[in-house]
Amino acid sequence: MGENLVIVESPAKAKTIEKFLGKGYTVKSSFGHIRDLKKKGLGIDIANGFLPEYEISSDKKKTVAELTAAAKAAATVWLASDEDREGEAIAWHLSETLGLPVEKTRRIVFHEITKNAILEAIENPRDIDMNLVKAQQARRVLDRLVGFELSPILWKKIQPKLSAGRVQSVALKLIVDREREIAAFEAKPFFRVEGLFYTEGSKKPIRATLDRKFETEAQARAFLERCRGEQFAVASVEKKEAHRSPAPPFTTSTLQQEAARKLGYSVSQTMSIAQRLYEAGLITYMRTDSMNLSTLALGTTKEMVTRLYGADYSKVRNYHTRVKGAQEAHEAIRPTYVSNMDIEGTSTEKRLYNLIWKRTVACQMADAVVEKTEVEICGSNLEEKFIASGEQILFDGFLKVYIEGTDDEEDEVQGVLPRIGQGQVLHCESIEATEKYTQHPPRYSEASLVKKLEELGIGRPSTYASTVSTITTRGYIIKGDKPGTVHDTCSLTLRDGEIRRTAKQEKIGAEKKKLLPENIGIVVTDFLAANFADILNYGFTAKVEESFDKVAKGRLAWDKVISDFYTPFHQEVEGSLQDREHTHAERLIGNDPVSGKPITARIGRFGPLLQKGTSDDPDKQFVSLGKGQLIETITLEEAVKLFALPRLVGHLDGQEIITSSGRFGPYVKYAGKFVSLARGQDPYTLTEAQAIALIEESRNKEVKKVIADFPDSGIQILNGRYGPYLKRGKDNFKLPRKQDPATLTEEECLAIISKAGKKK
Repeated sequence: MGENLVIVESPAKAKTIEKFLGKGYTVKSSFGHIRDLKKKGLGIDIANGFLPEYEISSDKKKTVAELTAAAKAAATVWLASDEDREGEAIAWHLSETLGLPVEKTRRIVFHEITKNAILEAIENPRDIDMNLVKAQQARRVLDRLVGFELSPILWKKIQPKLSAGRVQSVALKLIVDREREIAAFEAKPFFRVEGLFYTEGSKKPIRATLDRKFETEAQARAFLERCRGEQFAVASVEKKEAHRSPAPPFTTSTLQQEAARKLGYSVSQTMSIAQRLYEAGLITYMRTDSMNLSTLALGTTKEMVTRLYGADYSKVRNYHTRVKGAQEAHEAIRPTYVSNMDIEGTSTEKRLYNLIWKRTVACQMADAVVEKTEVEICGSNLEEKFIASGEQILFDGFLKVYIEGTDDEEDEVQGVLPRIGQGQVLHCESIEATEKYTQHPPRYSEASLVKKLEELGIGRPSTYASTVSTITTRGYIIKGDKPGTVHDTCSLTLRDGEIRRTAKQEKIGAEKKKLLPENIGIVVTDFLAANFADILNYGFTAKVEESFDKVAKGRLAWDKVISDFYTPFHQEVEGSLQDREHTHAERLIGNDPVSGKPITARIGRFGPLLQKGTSDDPDKQFVSLGKGQLIETITLEEAVKLFALPRLVGHLDGQEIITSSGRFGPYVKYAGKFVSLARGQDPYTLTEAQAIALIEESRNKEVKKVIADFPDSGIQILNGRYGPYLKRGKDNFKLPRKQDPATLTEEECLAIISKAGKKK
C-alpha cells in the first residue's frame, strides 16, 4: 500500500487516474454510492427533523471492508468522486462510513481526467462542501417521502406495484397531456397553391408558393380559373445578407437531444457512452449545466481551427449558462484534447465523440454568411402574390464542420434562385393546388421531452435518463410508432390552359419512436392530478428545484425545504387514505349493435380490458385492449371488432381452426397447438386456406426440428436456432463439431451427457 489512497467512483476511472499518479498512490473504486436510506421502512426520522437513516448496501459491504483496511494503511486519503452534488455526497458518505480523520482526508475535484487536471487537483485540495451534500440529501429525502407515501395509495386505489415520484409523475403528465391534445385535435383540410415559373431562356425553375391558402376545393378551383391566360412578372426582389451563429458547446441535456436526433441514441444510451468516454479521459465531465469553456480549451481550439481551416474561420466565443436553475460551475462537455480528432473505442463511442468534437470546434468558428432572396411574383389581374425564397451561402464559416439538428420534421432547405430582376416577365409552366390537412402537435420523443423538462426547470440533466427509464419500466409509457390515418385528397393542376383534377391519398399523424402513454399511466396521472395537484404542478415542481439550489449555495436550511413541502403534502395523503373509494378508470363506450349489451372499457387485474354486459350478467364477456388502444379514445366500432375474436375460420381433418390474439400477438389455434400469424396477416380476415397453409408450414418445421429421437432414454437431437443440439429433459448439451448429428447412436449421446456432467 502506498502512502496515498485515492478513492474514485468507478473502476474504469481508477485505471485512468492510476496511470497519471504513478508510485506512492493507490487508486481504488467505491463503485458509486456505498450507502443509502434504509430499505426497510421509511428510512427517515420525521420527528427528529427529517433525519436520514442510512445503511451500507448489502452489495457494498465487501467494498467498504476493503476500503476501510486500505484507508487505515494510508497516510493520506484523497476523496476524488465527481464534482457535483451526487459526487460530493459520495465523498461525505465515504468519510463518515470509513471513519476518516479530518487531518488525513483531502477532497479533490476535476472535470476532466487528464494528467494536468489530476495533478492540479492534488495541489489544490479542499474540504467536503456540506452545502452540496445537504442539497443532495434534501432531494433524496424528499423523493423518498413522496414515493413512500404516494405509492401505497396508488396500490390501494388503483392496483398493486405502482409508483409515483416528484419528477417522474410530472414527466408522465406532460406525455399524457400531449396525447389528449392530439385526441382533441380535429384535422382540417386546406389547399396550398404552388406555381412553377421560368425566365426567358432559363431551364432552372422558380418554385413559388401563394401567400394565401384555400379552405375548399371550390375556392381553389375558382382561383385557378382566374389564373387562365394570366401574365406573370416579378413584382419585387429583396436580398438580405444574414449571419448564422453556431450552437454553443454541449451541456448534458443538449448532448442528449442532439445524440437522439443525429445518432438515434436513447437518453440512457447517450449517458452510458458519455460516462465511458469521460472515464477513459477522452471528454470532460458529462453531467453539467454549464456552457463555459476553459481558457486553455479556447486557446487549443483556436489553434486547431486555424490549422485545419485558416484564420478566417476562427472566432473565439465565451458562452454563459442561461439554463433556469443551473448549478455547479463545470465546463461544457468537450474533448479533453481537441487535437484528438479520432479515438480508439466502439463504433457508438466513436460516433458520440465525433459529435462532441464537431460541436466544440464549430462553436469557436466564424459565423456563416448567407444571402437570403425573396421574390414576389404577381399576375396582372390577381390580388394574391406568389412568394419564392432562396438562400445562398457566401461564407460557410462553422457550417464547414457542423449543423445543429432540429426537432421540426417540416424544415425545408431553401435552394438558390436564378438571377432575376424586378419587372421581369415570367413564363408560368403550371400552377397546382394540393389538398393538405392541418397537423396535430407532435408527440414527445425522448429528446423533446428532455428539452421541455429543462425549459420548465424540472429535475436536473443527471436525472432525465432515469426518469424516462422509470416511467417506461413501470408500464406508464412505451416508446413506439403511430401509423397515422389516411385521408382521400386531391390536387388541381392548371397547365396549358386546362385544369385537371387528380385523386390522391395523404397519410397524416404518422410518427416514429415517440413516447406514448399507456392506460395505467393515464389513470395514475388523473388520480394524482385530482388528489395531489401540487405534485403535478409544473411551477411548483420547478420551485422545489430552486430551493435545492439555494441549499447548495448555503442560503436555505435543507430541513426547512422538506418541512415546507411535507406538512401540506402529508395532510393531503391522510385525506386521501380516509376516502375508501377505489378509483376505476371506467368508460361506457356504447351498446353492442347485435346484442344491445353495454360495452365498457376499464382497468382490470391484468391490464386494460373491455366488458360486454353488466356486472351481474352471467354471460358477460371480456377481451383485452389491443396494443396502443386507450380506454378514453377507443371507439365502439373498434370495441365490437375486438369481441369478434376468437373467430372460427374453418376446419382441417375434422377439427376447428380458430384465430385469436394474445399476449404475443395474433395466432391460429388448431388441435391444441398455436401458430403465430405472419406479419401483415389479420386475425379478423384470415381465410381458411391461409390458416391451413400456416398450420402445414408449422408441421414441416416441427418435422425438420427432430433429427433423432431415443424415447427409451428420453434423448432427442434437435435443430435449434444456433444449430443442432442434444436435449434430455430440461437440459441441453452441445454436440461434437465434426460429427454428423444424424449418425449419433443412443450410446454416443449418453456418453456426451456423461462427459458434460463430469465437467460441470
